[in-house]
Amino acid sequence: MAAVRAPSLAAIRRALAAPRRAVDPRERFVANVEGGGELSPELRALLERPTRPASVLLPLLERPGGLTVLFTERAAHLKDHAGQISFPGGRIAHTGETAVAAALREAREEIGLAPGDVEVFGVLDDLLTGTGFLVKPVVGYVAGGAFVARPDPTEVASVFEVPLDFFCEPATVTAIYRDRLGTRFRTYEIQHGGYRIWGATAAILVNFIDLLSHE
Repeated sequence: MAAVRAPSLAAIRRALAAPRRAVDPRERFVANVEGGGELSPELRALLERPTRPASVLLPLLERPGGLTVLFTERAAHLKDHAGQISFPGGRIAHTGETAVAAALREAREEIGLAPGDVEVFGVLDDLLTGTGFLVKPVVGYVAGGAFVARPDPTEVASVFEVPLDFFCEPATVTAIYRDRLGTRFRTYEIQHGGYRIWGATAAILVNFIDLLSHE
């Protein structure tokens, strides 16, 4: 069977620019409750309290073998999501900062990626996390093939890249269930090169690949 190939840059641009139905992030979150059962008091409390705005950059890098997706392994001492695989990103600093500006700022601080080297293709649907963050994923393209990450050790333990083609293979993503907030949730897990990509990062990837699949 022939390997699945990622869409072209033009197709990715079109997919992100095309109109799509707005999805309430709370509804998307609740849709992952196993069996669609009754919501626990803990989950109701999360859905009712104000969210914490954040954004991440999903970086698509031009490499000789094709597009790759860059990830960071968060430093073990961080308060939120320590040791997990993530995209560069963090909280939106103030009310005047846009999600795109915040994602580019965090990428510069975390991995030394200059904002001027990123072509922003668009944004994905907002994602509500179990820790109360409302995350806006920003998709950006880094051309030229010469970028070398310079991770800030106070925030990032390591940086790695995965070919975009890999995520387009249907068998790549596994649905798993976790108990949290008094409820059993469906989430996603992806294994690659000894790294475990799961949680919000995997959910963002699933949304991105689902969007590309319609091209």
